[in-house]
Amino acid sequence: MSAFRRVVSGLFVTLACVGAPSAQSAELLVGNKSADTVWRLSLRDGRRIGEHRTGEAPHEIAVAPDGRLAVVTNYGGSKSGNTLSVLDLVGGKPTRTIDLGQHSAPHGIRFLADGRRVLVTTEASASLVVVDVASGDVERSIDVGGGTGHMLALSPDGQVAYLTKIQAGTISRIDLATGTRVERPAGKGAEGVAMRPDGAEVWVTNREDGTLTVHDPRTLAVKRRMSSKGFPIRVAFSADGALAFVTNARAATLAVFNARTKVPVATVPLSREDMAYQPTMLGNAALPIGVVVAADRPRAYVAISGGDRIAVIDTQRWQVIDYWVTGREPDALGIIAD
Repeated sequence: MSAFRRVVSGLFVTLACVGAPSAQSAELLVGNKSADTVWRLSLRDGRRIGEHRTGEAPHEIAVAPDGRLAVVTNYGGSKSGNTLSVLDLVGGKPTRTIDLGQHSAPHGIRFLADGRRVLVTTEASASLVVVDVASGDVERSIDVGGGTGHMLALSPDGQVAYLTKIQAGTISRIDLATGTRVERPAGKGAEGVAMRPDGAEVWVTNREDGTLTVHDPRTLAVKRRMSSKGFPIRVAFSADGALAFVTNARAATLAVFNARTKVPVATVPLSREDMAYQPTMLGNAALPIGVVVAADRPRAYVAISGGDRIAVIDTQRWQVIDYWVTGREPDALGIIAD
């Protein structure tokens, strides 16, 4: 057995579901960083239909291709965490914990193409680790070089990983077969990263610069630099790749771009004067962070971290049509399709 295999079953307990969620109903998964939980919300009306306990400070969520499992990175608080939480989305089994050993402060996470392994950035060990979800084995560790790898994107074929380094302001390209790494400047505070679904471009949000950079996926050369003022922190694409959605944390807006022409399409305000906001890293503020876009309905969902809400955006009228209640400090989001 690998020295890295440390699977602890039942350390965290899946709470009883409200209304027993069905595998066929579309749901939004919400990671509540300050509550150590993942909530399951109905995409029909935002009703909470389930809750899972996680490790401390769940930061990112990856949903398995078949929708049966989700894996959560437990970043930790005053002490770096070193675990992943595996959530059974269908059978209702207790949360299972995978111990990453020396690889602490896990953050970005993506399922690989085989649907059985995840790729995880671990900031404290400056690594990119491949983890078999069923066995809990850390199969491989790739050194990502100086600086801390934060957010993560994958090429459509799952052969290449792209990761951002906030302090270095860079984007890295890592060939997963060989471990070969190329690193290039993006912008100050490079954080959010996403690959266009057709694999033609990699987009990075540079929060200190207030910019978006569009990179060639092979060379990482900057093809375009656009303005997105107000601490751009995440980027996500529509399923068809036509639109890019950017959360601007300080400005409390969702900026939408035509992904081909790079022309701004809309800016959606996300804060409300009648809503009280909790303390965040930017003060008492709305602090929108995570964003996901539905593939089967004209909706985008943004985690309002300082307001303990999800903003529901109509992507035809470009306006917020609802706010759904979450646990404390929502951040990571995932969608379970019908």
